[in-house]
Amino acid sequence: MSTAVKSYAAVDLGASSGRVMAGRVGPDSLELSEAHRFPNRPVRVPEGLRWDVLGLYSGVLDGLRAAGQVDSVGIDSWAVDHGLLDADGALLGNPVHYRDARTAGVAEKVWATVPAAELYAATGLQYAPFNTLYQLAAARSTAQFAQARRLLLIPDLLTYWLTGEQGTELTNASTTQLIDPRTRDWSYAVAARLDVDLELFAPLRRPGDPAGLLRPDVLEETGLTGPVPVTTVGSHDTASAVAAVPASGERFAYICTGTWSLAGLELTAPVLSEESRAANFTNELGLDGTVRYLRNIMGLWLLQECVRAWGDPDLGPLLREASLVPALRSVVDAGDAAFLAPGRMPQRIAEACRVSGQPVPGTRAELTRCILDSLALAHRRAVEDAQRLAGHPVDVVHVVGGGTRNALLCQLTADACGLPVVAGPTEAAALGNVLVQARAHGLVGDLADARRLLVATQPLTRYEPRGDTARWREAEGRLATR
Repeated sequence: MSTAVKSYAAVDLGASSGRVMAGRVGPDSLELSEAHRFPNRPVRVPEGLRWDVLGLYSGVLDGLRAAGQVDSVGIDSWAVDHGLLDADGALLGNPVHYRDARTAGVAEKVWATVPAAELYAATGLQYAPFNTLYQLAAARSTAQFAQARRLLLIPDLLTYWLTGEQGTELTNASTTQLIDPRTRDWSYAVAARLDVDLELFAPLRRPGDPAGLLRPDVLEETGLTGPVPVTTVGSHDTASAVAAVPASGERFAYICTGTWSLAGLELTAPVLSEESRAANFTNELGLDGTVRYLRNIMGLWLLQECVRAWGDPDLGPLLREASLVPALRSVVDAGDAAFLAPGRMPQRIAEACRVSGQPVPGTRAELTRCILDSLALAHRRAVEDAQRLAGHPVDVVHVVGGGTRNALLCQLTADACGLPVVAGPTEAAALGNVLVQARAHGLVGDLADARRLLVATQPLTRYEPRGDTARWREAEGRLATR
């Protein structure tokens, strides 16, 4: 193992903002600082909701310039969305946003050819209306798709622009609903039955694989001195975040918090049972042959949309006021697709409480408490269901990502689960990104070694559960009977 200290740029793109983080890694050191942060605002145009991918790429270039000279660059982002390229390698329009309405009703059409149960048994992927497979089915009849000769997932698209090299990173590919989690390769049978041409995808890459060198014009734009390699990381941000869970052993659950909450277990094999499908758990691929067995929960999107509707008030006082509101007065199903679209979130949550016969939150603090109680309840259900379905008991819940800054949510999650919660690191996806790059340079060993380094270097906060879980079971029962 190398004894040198090296510098890395982690490009970490979330659904509401992007950032370039500068990491320095040595055998016993791991430091991370923010080089540049920039907004990620979707744009509604006449044809629907789109990502401003050129704005994102500009932010990446600005971030690399701010990070300074580095030994490698890695890119991770949200899943499922992609750009289509023509025969010359040019982008065919802005990538479609996963919250766009074009996939409404498409899943049912796909299931007419491959029933949902068969699709899950083959790919292990949960139902979400925006899975890449359904996006492809929705796009099939368009002129743009007819011109497409290549599909690149968002991190792979940006990597292509930086290097001129094309590839499809495996952890992100596992969210397309076209990967077999047992073979960790394409599900050729599913693709054939649904007439999906897998030649549309670039060859698969795995975390740690080289992804090319920054092109001369990129070096000029960023002021970097070449050669600067780009390293394939766990390019699905959740894969990178789970790699940065500071766990020891195997008896842990994780919750990656942010716009979404991804709650589940790290396993060595997928769970493909019909019961697992009915519970809407997904089997996505992680580092070192692992499977991310998890459930997608709407997450802090609910609070983010309310705060936006309220004119972006200071979150600190709002959370303090919410902590004084009686617990579990009103709860909603945080996974309900009714909350997926942007806009009017306070009214929609209030209406859900009214329709279900619960007290309607009358203040911002009451609405915030309703959201956080509902998220903690969803975390509890996911952690309990995952243990039961996988036969994999846990002793602790690790919370990573932006939600670690929300002490009330972390404490409520400990209370709901009846398990200690260890919160941190906040920039888990960027740290996982950096650690994969460091592994490629021999600075870090296996996943367990990387996690020991995280425990030794990153600030963590422990929350012990308060009281028993009876009131959470009662609230869960309220939701179940609606």
